Amino acid sequence: MSRKLPNFKPYYQHQLMAFPPTFDELIPQDHPVRIIDQVINSINIDGILDKYYKTGASSYHPLMLLKVLIYGYVSNTYSSRKLALACKENIPFMWLSGMSRPDHNTINRFRGVRLKGSLREVFNQVVILLNQEGLLSIDEVYTDGTKIEANAGKYTFVWKKSIQTNKLKMKQQLQDIWDYASVIAKKEDEKLPPEPPTSKELNKENLEAAVERINEVLGSSKKVDKKQRAKLLYIKKNFGKNLEKYDKQEEILGERNSYSKTDTDATFMRMKEDHMLNGQLKAGYNVQISTCNQFIVNYSIHPDATDTNTLKSHLEQHIESYGAAPKTLVADAGYGSQENLELLESLGTQAYVKYGMFDKQQQESHNNKKPFSSDRLFYNKELEVLICPMGQQMKSIGKVHKKTKSGFIQTYTKYQAKNCYSCPLNGSCHKSTGNRTVEINHDLIEYRDKAYQLLNSEEGIKKRKKRCHDVESVFGNIKQNHRFRRFMLKGKQKVEIEWALLAIAQNLRKKVA
Repeated sequence: MSRKLPNFKPYYQHQLMAFPPTFDELIPQDHPVRIIDQVINSINIDGILDKYYKTGASSYHPLMLLKVLIYGYVSNTYSSRKLALACKENIPFMWLSGMSRPDHNTINRFRGVRLKGSLREVFNQVVILLNQEGLLSIDEVYTDGTKIEANAGKYTFVWKKSIQTNKLKMKQQLQDIWDYASVIAKKEDEKLPPEPPTSKELNKENLEAAVERINEVLGSSKKVDKKQRAKLLYIKKNFGKNLEKYDKQEEILGERNSYSKTDTDATFMRMKEDHMLNGQLKAGYNVQISTCNQFIVNYSIHPDATDTNTLKSHLEQHIESYGAAPKTLVADAGYGSQENLELLESLGTQAYVKYGMFDKQQQESHNNKKPFSSDRLFYNKELEVLICPMGQQMKSIGKVHKKTKSGFIQTYTKYQAKNCYSCPLNGSCHKSTGNRTVEINHDLIEYRDKAYQLLNSEEGIKKRKKRCHDVESVFGNIKQNHRFRRFMLKGKQKVEIEWALLAIAQNLRKKVA
């Protein structure tokens, strides 16, 4: 008796077809590759074409390679080897590449070399196209930053403080052996200056002069201790090389406090993704973006770990890309410095930017917690005095200028009270033993007052609410949904290329959605 089989759909694996399907039939009309193909075909890529030689062997067309790369970043395929394999096996990639099969070296060379310095213009053109379609605005932006790990070793750090400490140790060792040589010279009826040439500045010339003079004294004497001779020999053999190494490291560091030996443009920063839960610093980059309707309008890459010092160059990039600063900018308290608020006002940008104490000032408990703090003292602008809690005048006793890390000069006015000894609030108003002295930055207070009014206006409240799900969700989408948490390329220029591809991919994904 034959066994009765279930009812299956026809399966003829090797059946020949009179009319085989084309790639165009296999790809739905609303598939992202069609949008990528349409958008990239409509932009000018002369900047990329200029990177190719006019003679020699033929190359894969940059339009094709650019489409393959962008779709790779849209579909979470970041590796050049996986992209090369996809061009052989994946139908959307095969359709985009026109059945071309570039190898991983070709894709990697195109991404890391051909796109250098020319992908920014591609990104700008995509943004302008989206702006013309009414999907985004380049005049109203929401700005924020995130840190992304660099493609660098975890334990390849170079610290500025470590270099400075080692240089101080070298100077001290030279001073010690100089002092010893001075004692020997005195016994031999010779004289040495009290300080070696390196005491003022530790450089190669001063080091050689100090070693040569010490060697003259110790080399001719028979009373030198063997340990001191060994120290001098070590200094002669190693200090010159070490000093040269430290000078090169300091040149690479610039204004930074650290860098990685395997990616010298990356700085060690504290990341939110802390898998070891020990606060370990990792080499990375501070990525700044401005968004509108979750489209990325502008981006910039920074080695500085704090957002405060990135806004100026980020806005300069926006002006370079689109010819003018944004009319409105919304950002969190990380950008609320006097320098940034002053910059935004000078550019004519309406700044909905929080400052450090803004959120706490919204809480009633905070307002009642420090009734005698310096920012609560009444300022009489006409008399140029502060009024203390007891109603007495605190007169100006001078000005103090302070320089920030970026070189910006802040001006503080110092005020001092009188007769604090007999005041009934003495001890509650302040803790100092003498008359109370405070420093007030009137410019910063004025900028903060303007920001407070703007942020608490009806429009300001709307923008504060929108900022969270406009710009922060873009970072969340890229890092969590598309699993991009570490750059694959090394060096700031190549990292900028990689982020540009991510930004274009984000915008085209959003356009399709």
